[in-house]
Amino acid sequence: MKVEHHGFPQEGQLVTCCHSVYDNPCCQHVVNLEGRQMTDSQKGRVFTDIVLEVFKLGGLLVSEGDQMGSEYGITSARWKILGALSLAGEPQTVPQIARRMGLTRQAVQRLVDAMHEDELLLFNENPDHKRAKLISLSEFGAMAYSKLGEKQSGWAVKCSADITQAELETTLSVLKRVSASIDK
Repeated sequence: MKVEHHGFPQEGQLVTCCHSVYDNPCCQHVVNLEGRQMTDSQKGRVFTDIVLEVFKLGGLLVSEGDQMGSEYGITSARWKILGALSLAGEPQTVPQIARRMGLTRQAVQRLVDAMHEDELLLFNENPDHKRAKLISLSEFGAMAYSKLGEKQSGWAVKCSADITQAELETTLSVLKRVSASIDK
């Protein structure tokens, strides 16, 4: 039985995959839910399919984030900085933010400088380092982050409406394992 790949297919279905970089189906897989071992070659192809889908999803998420943040002059990149600082719970240096986000120090420094000029962030003296300032959210930055969180929450509910809790939890678990295996 041949089906288009939308959601999680059933055991034994022939699934046609459509990658974001192509307008036509590029491969087919027979779904194996019984835990039979895949060959390394098969796993490699499926892993590549996952990577391509994550790239596509990443682009979509950046676009959605930019759209949600536009009301506050916040891009997805700026939103990530606000989030890293908020989640840290205490002021951070640029290298700390960069490590947390998996970005270069230089990229974070450019964003932080621009966000400071736009009054989203505050620079504080760092008793442990003369040059590395401690960065925190300004009142405006905290308000913008809070408002974006409210918007994002409604958006997340809407986007996940047709996905079961088990599917969401499995997806999160697998993505964390993939991240951990790459970040060794």
